[in-house]
Amino acid sequence: MLAFLYAIWRDARYIAQAMKPDVVIASSTYPMDIWPARRIARLAGAKLVYEVHDLWPLTPIELGGIPKWHPFILWVQWAENYAYRRADIVVSMLPNTLEYMVSKGLNSSKWHYVPNGVDESEWRNFDPLPDKVAAELNRVRGSGLPIVGYAGSHGLANALDTLLDAAKSMQSKAEVVMVGTGPERERLMQRVRDENIRNITMLTAIPKSAIPTFLDKIDIAFIGLQQQRLFRFGIAPNKLMDYMMAKKPIVMAIEAGNDPVTEAGCGRTVPPEDPAAIRHAVLDLARLSPKQRASLGERGRAFVLENHLYPVLAKRFIEAISGA
Repeated sequence: MLAFLYAIWRDARYIAQAMKPDVVIASSTYPMDIWPARRIARLAGAKLVYEVHDLWPLTPIELGGIPKWHPFILWVQWAENYAYRRADIVVSMLPNTLEYMVSKGLNSSKWHYVPNGVDESEWRNFDPLPDKVAAELNRVRGSGLPIVGYAGSHGLANALDTLLDAAKSMQSKAEVVMVGTGPERERLMQRVRDENIRNITMLTAIPKSAIPTFLDKIDIAFIGLQQQRLFRFGIAPNKLMDYMMAKKPIVMAIEAGNDPVTEAGCGRTVPPEDPAAIRHAVLDLARLSPKQRASLGERGRAFVLENHLYPVLAKRFIEAISGA
């Protein structure tokens, strides 16, 4: 972080003169980029935008348990407060951050919400699945049971133990296929072996360009997160947008300040880390006719096309800048 900040600060005058930007955007997980970004903006006479992906230092405080008085946290808090006070515009990817940001010094008139987006062109040309993955999916489909799919990171925050617990309780009623990698994958695979959970298939990560092909072969898509107070500000997971674009009914086991699945009417939202609730939601969707599940999927895709395509979001971003 220090090396990057030093390099940008050192080269700020050159960047301002060579690029002559109209707008400088500090877009990063941590807020310290605001300092060199403001230097460039002032040298170029440009507008300064602070774009927030995650709330730092609140994220390492609430998820990592780092105390507020830790020197690193104090440094990050200083930068965050500075960003809210000095930026001409603040763009949040999370929908419910206004009150928090105002409490840190933001003028509410500067706040704008522009969430994560989707590149529609990625959904026009799909790559095939690797041969081994395709063969495993064909084997699973041969059971005749509905397939619940998960595509994404296998990390602690994804609460995948809950999905394993739910799968264990619905053997002979549904299959679960998990694709991806992450620090929890080996442990989860060992759990499947030790507990003989026969209706779970764990496959290695596949190229992003093949994700639409994978999702096309499942019946229900699953996404979950741990129960965390931090999610009160809202969520915007990329994999949720992928599921919606794939026109799949979704089981979302997340408690957050927003609920895209319910808003779009494209599946079931259940409490996080609740295997019984996940089981109930999966079997509820499995009982629907293929036509009814397809209707849910169509609603999800329509929601993304209306609210999350990059041209739509770019227009909102430009309007925010133009109004500053």
